[in-house]
Amino acid sequence: MKTTAIRCHCGQRIVAKDVLQRSWYVRVFGPSFMYLKFRCSRCKRMGEKFIEQDKWDDAILRDIPSELSAEEKKRFERMGKITVDEEIDFHFDMDHPEALKKLAALFE
Repeated sequence: MKTTAIRCHCGQRIVAKDVLQRSWYVRVFGPSFMYLKFRCSRCKRMGEKFIEQDKWDDAILRDIPSELSAEEKKRFERMGKITVDEEIDFHFDMDHPEALKKLAALFE
């Protein structure tokens, strides 16, 4: 069974740009290991991981491509971040049963 992802203690997925050192730890008896030393891009903590040779794959460190298209990314960037006032308004709008129907109608 291959390892699917390496994660920091904070939960952030570690990708190739986070890796500081990568080397093989070769043993005479038993399995060899891939040694990774990394710095988390989210919490900036240092970490290290030993992964058995048969579970190692270079694809582990590849970043997962975004599911958004270029158009969708631009649209969301133009909208800006969601403000606290928008969240509060949304919360109170959910008290009205017709709110979801109106919201759905806007996007149809």
